[in-house]
Amino acid sequence: MEVKIRTLPSTLLYMLHIKFFLSVALALLIAGCGGGTGFQPTITGVKPETLQYGKSATIFLGGKDLRSNMVVETNGACINPSFTSNSTTDTLVLNCLVKLAGNFTLTVKTEAGVVVNTTILTVPKPQVGILTSLGNIVMELDPAAAPITVNNFLSYANSGFYSNTLFHRVMSGFVIQGGGYTTGMVKKEGQKDPIILESNNGLSNLRGTVAMARTDVPDSATSEFFINHVDNLFLNYSTTSAGYAVFGKVVQGMDVVDAIAAKATGMLNGEKSLPLEEITITGAFQIK
Repeated sequence: MEVKIRTLPSTLLYMLHIKFFLSVALALLIAGCGGGTGFQPTITGVKPETLQYGKSATIFLGGKDLRSNMVVETNGACINPSFTSNSTTDTLVLNCLVKLAGNFTLTVKTEAGVVVNTTILTVPKPQVGILTSLGNIVMELDPAAAPITVNNFLSYANSGFYSNTLFHRVMSGFVIQGGGYTTGMVKKEGQKDPIILESNNGLSNLRGTVAMARTDVPDSATSEFFINHVDNLFLNYSTTSAGYAVFGKVVQGMDVVDAIAAKATGMLNGEKSLPLEEITITGAFQIK
């Protein structure tokens, strides 16, 4: 019996060859972009676009064969890292929430745990600008020494709470205090729960430092703060005194502090040191 072998048309053979090569190319592409084999990703540059304490950071990672399934480690300095949807194999866009100030190590690994890049990034200490009717003051805060106090102050500043409050207690040679009252010594609504006192943090109530005001109860500070006009070491924590929690210092505008402290004062609604000329905080916001 004669067996006849049918040959495929040359056009069909050509199409099968093309399909085979396309399948191989696609497999290599998948391996290179996200699979477990293929080209090793490389990072040639790391550039932060925004890097502010307490806020979401945007960090660009440039290189080749990058993959959105890579793992980012920061040892808690920038939490909840994720790559945005507009990331590419040449540029990954990383978002994370900054929780620490100072230097931290950003480590990027493959899904298998191979280190691709290690970079040291620096988060500056947060700064808050205080706009007043007599000029501007810039405060630099110290979250390493007083994290609870700094986070509390930033929450008030970033929410706009301090707008249209007063420096209501002004005592030359002592302090200027504000952040809790509006015109006519009316207590501003919207204060948060009191915070834990962080006075035993190694910071001293020196001229130009910023501390939280409180009642006679140690853990009672809410929104009010004061700037030391002179060295007030007796306000520091000691074995016999709970003290007042310093959490930052004035880095610009001590001339404005001096000008506020020089204003004449009188008494209204129980406050003995209210400036006769109203001194308003028109705004307070994080600038760094």
